[in-house]
Amino acid sequence: MTLILTRSDIAALLADLRDDIEAAVEGCHRDLALGRAVLPPPPAMPLPGSDGTFLAMASASAPDGLAAVKLLADLPANRARGLPVQRSAVLAVSAETGACEALLDGAEVTRARTAAATAVATRALARRDARVLGLVGTGPLARAHARALLPGRPYERIVLWGRDPGRTGETAAWITEELGVEVSVLSGPRAVAEAADVLCTLTPSREPLIRGAWLSPGQHINAVGAPPRPDHREIDTEGVVRCRIVVDAYSTARAKSGEVLIPLAEGALREDDFRCELGEVLAGTKPGRTSDTELTLFDSVGVGLQDLAVARLLIDAAHARRSGTRIELGA
Repeated sequence: MTLILTRSDIAALLADLRDDIEAAVEGCHRDLALGRAVLPPPPAMPLPGSDGTFLAMASASAPDGLAAVKLLADLPANRARGLPVQRSAVLAVSAETGACEALLDGAEVTRARTAAATAVATRALARRDARVLGLVGTGPLARAHARALLPGRPYERIVLWGRDPGRTGETAAWITEELGVEVSVLSGPRAVAEAADVLCTLTPSREPLIRGAWLSPGQHINAVGAPPRPDHREIDTEGVVRCRIVVDAYSTARAKSGEVLIPLAEGALREDDFRCELGEVLAGTKPGRTSDTELTLFDSVGVGLQDLAVARLLIDAAHARRSGTRIELGA
């Protein structure tokens, strides 16, 4: 039988799995570094006559016993329709038998694994005495990041900016009410960048919102929001070049990340400057932060192996709790 998990099914399950998601995402990156998982670069399929593109994000994991593919639709024209710009679904099959184990809506999976990867990277790369968390962007990804980054970490306050003042105020109030942390809404990206010890950029921006001149020694930056397109980025070239760069996966960043591809094309960056993967830092085969004054950057493009890791959690939890829908898809 094949398990079908809708967005509401997944949201209900994730509410009880928050402590497990970060561990699962950390484990999948370590598995990749140690050769226990496979993650090819995703092919992009631009739609002729449209600015839309589709990505097939495939992966396979021996420890998780799954092979999976997330089909991601990135459709900017949806914004005018009042629909999500990005939509996705995850298909997971047994690595042993090839049987289709599950089909999952991708929205909640993507949000949860993205925030978890940021939390893993921040724990590995940020200074231990970081006290101020900065969020540029106030959509659902900002809330997911606040929830993922705060537990067990000594942040004293959050500084926040978003384009929409109404939504910014709502997000600030939600963080204070739900997570009990003081939030200051600041005047713009520069103010957030200059105030934060850990800075997360969470917007679908095409042009840089953060300038390198605004960054301070010892900061850690998570560049998260830009879609996987080589002409989109949130951090300018000076900012990227000033940092020690860690990517989620080199092959994916080399194909899809404007954060590194634009400086590379400009001759300001070399490929060796962004070959360090998060899993290698976690496995101890490459160093992370090397001093308290070093600037570190986690370039988060998002990879299918993270989706697979969260899918494994959800499939197991759904079977244990008898949630979701089961259909006879094939023999």
